[in-house]
Amino acid sequence: MSEESGGSDKKVRDELEKWKHDSISPILNSKPERKEKFQTDSGIEIQRLYVPQDFEYGNKLGFPGKYPFTRGVYPTMYRGKLWTMRQYAGFGSGEESNKRYRYLLTQGITGLSVAFDLPTQMGYDSDHSMSEGEVGRVGVAIDSLEDMERLFDGIKLEKVTTSMTINATAAILLAMYIAVAKKQGADLTKISGTIQNDILKEYIARGTHIYPPVPSLRLVTDIFGFCAENLPKWNTISISGYHIREAGATAVQELAFTFSNAIAYVEAALKAGLAFDTFGAQLSFFFNAHNNFFEEVAKFRAARRVWAKIAKERFNAKNPEAMKLRFHAQTGGSTLTAQQIDNNVVRTTIQALAAVLGGCQSLHTNSKDEALALPTEASVRLALRTQQVIGFESGVADTVDPLGGSYFVEKLTDEIEEKVWKYLGKIEVMGGAVKAIEAGFFQSEIAASAYEYQRAIETKQKVVVGVNEFVVEEKEHADIFELDPRVRETQVKRLEGLKAKRDNEKVKRALERLKQEARSPAKRDGAGSAHQTNLMPLIIGAVENYATLGEISEALREVWGTYS
Repeated sequence: MSEESGGSDKKVRDELEKWKHDSISPILNSKPERKEKFQTDSGIEIQRLYVPQDFEYGNKLGFPGKYPFTRGVYPTMYRGKLWTMRQYAGFGSGEESNKRYRYLLTQGITGLSVAFDLPTQMGYDSDHSMSEGEVGRVGVAIDSLEDMERLFDGIKLEKVTTSMTINATAAILLAMYIAVAKKQGADLTKISGTIQNDILKEYIARGTHIYPPVPSLRLVTDIFGFCAENLPKWNTISISGYHIREAGATAVQELAFTFSNAIAYVEAALKAGLAFDTFGAQLSFFFNAHNNFFEEVAKFRAARRVWAKIAKERFNAKNPEAMKLRFHAQTGGSTLTAQQIDNNVVRTTIQALAAVLGGCQSLHTNSKDEALALPTEASVRLALRTQQVIGFESGVADTVDPLGGSYFVEKLTDEIEEKVWKYLGKIEVMGGAVKAIEAGFFQSEIAASAYEYQRAIETKQKVVVGVNEFVVEEKEHADIFELDPRVRETQVKRLEGLKAKRDNEKVKRALERLKQEARSPAKRDGAGSAHQTNLMPLIIGAVENYATLGEISEALREVWGTYS
């Protein structure tokens, strides 16, 4: 620090103390502040005022597109191209969801985002007893390649970018997507999009896992390896903090637990002989955008810095693309209220704005009626318009990192980063993410945070407008989306027809080959890397012979068992 800057610092500090004495103390004596203590949702104390000396510009910030990417992963950010505007959608059959996608494309979405029903997520066909009552309910039902063909009928996969929120059965759904693209004559090197493929967070927060962690990680890394060779523009994983946050985690926990999972995925891929500088460039992340505006903006900025440091210092990345944290954001589903649903439009706008000011690469805005049912076309359109107004009318996309240099935001970014590193150190001592999951560490930490959050609402330390304050009598909501109750019946009939017309001998041989290779032990090379047959080509072969999702999942269950 130069003598001149040291003197400047002292002058600011002296003036700050004088301001507190002359201006603040008299006011506090006569008129106390609203609360004794102000803090973010992660428990970070918020100072009354921030000054330049609270943070250091230097190496922690750098410039957009340069390490450590605090200010953005691209030099011009939204001045070059706005974020991809997605609307997460899927319900009923492939045809019904296809109509919604086509509608959204006419309304200006720039990327598709597919929601799958619970049976599809859990590896059950629609005719399985476990599927009863759930077919097509929280997403689209996909039993076979035929359903995937219906889902994307008339939509050229080479021309759109598609995100698929699927984990335990991610390899099967990606195989179906590839098969549809091939049938369309698409160049696979031009296919772009994201498969969530984040199985570890299922053990932590959601529960839609099938197999034990070790074979599940094999499927994850098989996707890494296959896409690196065949789908270079595809994001092979969307390492998700979103669902961790939805389960009750704080913003700090969301980042820390997500990055610990990311480290586990990278280490599994390295053990399989993959090169980080290659597959690292195809990793992406998925974060939540909640209501605490400045904490959320700071969270996204801190996330880029933390991941860049992990990639460079832990995994020796040389490729800058492998150091960049690219992320999709979705507004907070758990923040939506069934009471006074129009208030959700305001919440979603604040959350979406935080994601944009935080530098997201793609964004989904929740619809106002999602606390009640699947969204109507009108509410989906309004959610999309929220993004479009922010992008085209607000001016926030006209400069890079517009909140950069805010004393408050920079200090908050530093504090979040510091707390994330502390968590990561604690998880490392435990033996990493898988060990921490098995010990129940993540789960107990999230449960404690969720409890504190709920208690704050119940005691009115935290106000939720329309829920615990400003409550009104409401009429019944009339415009609620209703799902066709015959969807399961339709899917079962289609399965029967498919199995009657396909070559069942080919299906049987494809499934037997898959089981054989899934059972084969790893072979180590001279460098100590463990090599097994990549299962993706075998799954694609089974899919193209019209083996069903349930049949492929069951074949792997026979070999690997299930995890509970």
